[in-house]
Amino acid sequence: MTLVNSEEWGGFIQGHPEAHILQTATWGELKAGFGWSPRFILQGQIGALVLFKRLPLGLSVAYIPRGPVGNGDWQAFWSAVDELCREEHAIFLRIEPEIWEFDEKDFIENALVNFSKCSQTIQPPRTILVSLAGSEEDILMRMKSKTRYNIRLAERKEVIVNTSTDVHAFHRMMQTTGERDAFGIHSLAYYQRAFHLFSEQDTCALLIAEYRGQPLAGLMAFAQSDTAWYFYGASTNKERNRMPTYPLQWEAMRWAKQRGCKVYDMWGVPDLPESDLEENFLERSDGLWGVYRFKRGFGGEVCRTIGAWDRVYNPLVYKAYKIIADRRRSPAA
Repeated sequence: MTLVNSEEWGGFIQGHPEAHILQTATWGELKAGFGWSPRFILQGQIGALVLFKRLPLGLSVAYIPRGPVGNGDWQAFWSAVDELCREEHAIFLRIEPEIWEFDEKDFIENALVNFSKCSQTIQPPRTILVSLAGSEEDILMRMKSKTRYNIRLAERKEVIVNTSTDVHAFHRMMQTTGERDAFGIHSLAYYQRAFHLFSEQDTCALLIAEYRGQPLAGLMAFAQSDTAWYFYGASTNKERNRMPTYPLQWEAMRWAKQRGCKVYDMWGVPDLPESDLEENFLERSDGLWGVYRFKRGFGGEVCRTIGAWDRVYNPLVYKAYKIIADRRRSPAA
């Protein structure tokens, strides 16, 4: 087993442009300030950022978000990870690989021996990927006509989107959105730390949509290699007829394209087959259904990762942990 420091891990990630932003050293640094202990492990051609969350009685849980990274001798890699997890007294290891369902067969057969599929996902398994190929006009033309109309309507209604550093204003909008739509949000300190760490590297943008100086909506987008992610978004209850969230997403896509990104990941829709989503989105508004109705308009492709997989070290405590986790869900990312 080889544990490396964050600088060495950064060098490894640079050699793997396909790596997800949740596997970067910067993400580990972010999570280190909020109850997680990051470890960077390399074994042959495979590596992972492993996050450990401390539990009572000296126990922990281990989590690999959107990893591992690389390919090679999986048996040797997992043996090294097992050694680390036992040193940290982990009751189980959960992984959520950045592997899409259409690529899953070989990965599951080769890499996931002695793992069991878990329904308790931390990050959203299903998303919409928007291609940024072609010109800006090409991107607009792949959108639904109503979405293009709302982008232009917001402009006519004097909505202006600007880059911002006002994380306090963004968090206030997040609080409003969380209360209105009944989902969990992170603390102000979390958003401040995320923005500080990634904006220093020019891999994060905070965008605010305003009407006559009044913030109406905001989002925080992140970028790594050729992909950008829409992790956090918020809106107020004011002036919603001005459609501020539409130009907000469009400006985030333009920011991503200017950085050289090829894909904009809209990060999270109801975890159902696309046929079910399309059949029901007009009638459903609970949960993430309103989110899907909004996001589908930007012309992307519905895709699903293979979800969460667990490797259990302490079966009895693991069963109790899952029962408790079912009752207490945390915000993604």
